[in-house]
Amino acid sequence: MRPVRPGVASRGSAERALTSVAAGEAYESEPQAAPEGAARESRDGEPVEAPRLWHVTLSVSGAETPLQEVRRGLEQLAHDHPFLLTSRYAPDHAEIRYWEEARDLHDAAAVALRLWGEHRHSARLPPWEIVGLEVIDRDTYHHRVAEGYGPLPATPVGVHPF
Repeated sequence: MRPVRPGVASRGSAERALTSVAAGEAYESEPQAAPEGAARESRDGEPVEAPRLWHVTLSVSGAETPLQEVRRGLEQLAHDHPFLLTSRYAPDHAEIRYWEEARDLHDAAAVALRLWGEHRHSARLPPWEIVGLEVIDRDTYHHRVAEGYGPLPATPVGVHPF
């Protein structure tokens, strides 16, 4: 038997238990918060890096799956995690775009790489593998959109076929 964190059920269980986690000092701020990503001081006077917003694009692919099943799974994922902006799908691949708040790129990428696998069973997602990941900071995202290289501004929020 392998050890698990308190409050987290094993992968084979029918239902996962959730626990609360305190937001931590990085989220405690005065009304005039420091700019995104700027270092602030903790109560002990130590510098604390503030969380930043990262735009994530996760691409998955695998064996063909009926479109209705793919759509239903992505809709369930969006329902469970309302932070998802847009999901596009086809019978053998999908793309998910969303904003992640994290301390740095490594943290944002780690969360993104766990997203599909951790919710595959609960959202009944297809057994596809992650084939692509892009994580960019907010300034880069807005620069790309302004230059015409980002996702189309008319792309509606929600789950849509390619």
